[in-house]
Amino acid sequence: MKRSHFCFASFLLFLAQVTSLYSDSLHRQVSDGALRGSLSGDGQVIAFKGIPYAAPPVGNSRWKKPQPVASWEGVRDATRFGPRAMQQPIWDDMFFFDEGPSEDCLYLNVWTPADQDLKNLPVMFWIHGGGFLAGGTSEPRQNGEELAKKGVIVVSVGYRMGVFGFMAHPELTKESPDGASGNYGLLDMVAALQWVQENIEVFGGDVGNVTIFGESAGSWAVSSLIASPLAEGLFHKAIAQSGAVLNPWRNPPALAEAEKVAVDFASEHLGASSLKELRALSGKELMDTQWAKAQWSFSVCVDGLFFPKAPQEIFDAKEQNHVPLMAGWTLDESGPGGFLEQLKPTVANFETKAQEVFGERADEFLAVYSPKDKEEVIRAAADFAGDRFISHGTWRLIEAQSKDESLPVYRYRFDQTLPLPADAPKGTRPRAAHAWEIEYVFDVIDSKDLPWRDSDREVAKMMADYWTNFAKSADPNGAGLPEWPAYNRDPNKPVLHIDATPSVSSDTHRERYEFLDSFTAE
Repeated sequence: MKRSHFCFASFLLFLAQVTSLYSDSLHRQVSDGALRGSLSGDGQVIAFKGIPYAAPPVGNSRWKKPQPVASWEGVRDATRFGPRAMQQPIWDDMFFFDEGPSEDCLYLNVWTPADQDLKNLPVMFWIHGGGFLAGGTSEPRQNGEELAKKGVIVVSVGYRMGVFGFMAHPELTKESPDGASGNYGLLDMVAALQWVQENIEVFGGDVGNVTIFGESAGSWAVSSLIASPLAEGLFHKAIAQSGAVLNPWRNPPALAEAEKVAVDFASEHLGASSLKELRALSGKELMDTQWAKAQWSFSVCVDGLFFPKAPQEIFDAKEQNHVPLMAGWTLDESGPGGFLEQLKPTVANFETKAQEVFGERADEFLAVYSPKDKEEVIRAAADFAGDRFISHGTWRLIEAQSKDESLPVYRYRFDQTLPLPADAPKGTRPRAAHAWEIEYVFDVIDSKDLPWRDSDREVAKMMADYWTNFAKSADPNGAGLPEWPAYNRDPNKPVLHIDATPSVSSDTHRERYEFLDSFTAE
């Protein structure tokens, strides 16, 4: 009897020790207070969600630079995502697991290996896409758990968007000590990177090895941070997935132009003639009006603070942050309708559209896209639409960073077509569309309900390995991976084509981008 009591008491002591161990590992003390995270189901990763990195940008703080967080007492529950930024549903591939949109949206998440003996781990700082209009950190396809298992720390950041994140206004410019307005969403990212510098060591991270990465608008943000002097020293490598602020088809407007957009929006659609009246409006009224009347009106501008001059001028002067870069895009960034619109895919219709867009230079355009039959028209129309939307600007970023051969640049194209669901409409073409690489990068393809193949799982593992290897050493190559040569250290300008049978080819479309460069420079 005594022995059984002893055994039971020993078991309770062991249980208490294990509970204490896990309890301690789930807690971190950051600059503003204590946090309690949650352990993954397999016990390998601890997630800390909904961590405030700046004060809520509400009331008089609406349309101001991010302000310091108020410290808190006790232990903050960090097991749930914070609210996403103000938005309305727009894309059907976005699913969220947060409490909904709010102006109070400046939160970030951290995934770190549970092994507390690991120190000085590389940090991967993820910026979600969504056109600076929608998106959030709680999407299951952006879960950092699987990447963290590969020996990195993943941070994902929420930021202000739309009218809340990118509205410039003459009264805002006047009240600002910097004489600037707009780009609040980008300033949020700078504040979050500063938070990483101040706090990531307590999660096991290395403040001297931070890689920023993002897709679509997130990739625009990555290229913007590369350009901005405000981000100097806050990151050390960059991955740009489908997009760049150097897109000449969508040059950021000057501050005065962006201010006029805001003044017109306020007076015409809100009946507001002053900043005071704008701040008095509810967030819902602002959001609903933007969505109904001026959905795409607010984005990046040359504000004089985040961008002291136009981004292209910064890169031309080689004044950007010089860091190793990995960048690319998907095969199908757009579809043929992005160029042909409602026209049937015939060679004659392709030539007609070429004449409309390029005028007297249509023959030059046709020489570099040159479709000869219906199938080639479908491909060429999709290619140009994707180039105009994404690829041309991303190529310009790659070329700009490639000028410094001391820092490696790696270029890819994601060619893996996702498996079609059983209920896909007849005639649907398999595509490697915009944003479809995200699940692969995070190695979480099961977050999307599709009939996944073994090849998809292999591609996901490969991409997660390339991405985390680059974060660790500025070189994506590693054991078991096809060799990926640096783009700017080989005269053939090699491009890695990522699919079930990865291969490397030379830059076969360089003439396209050089023509588009010359056309947009006119």
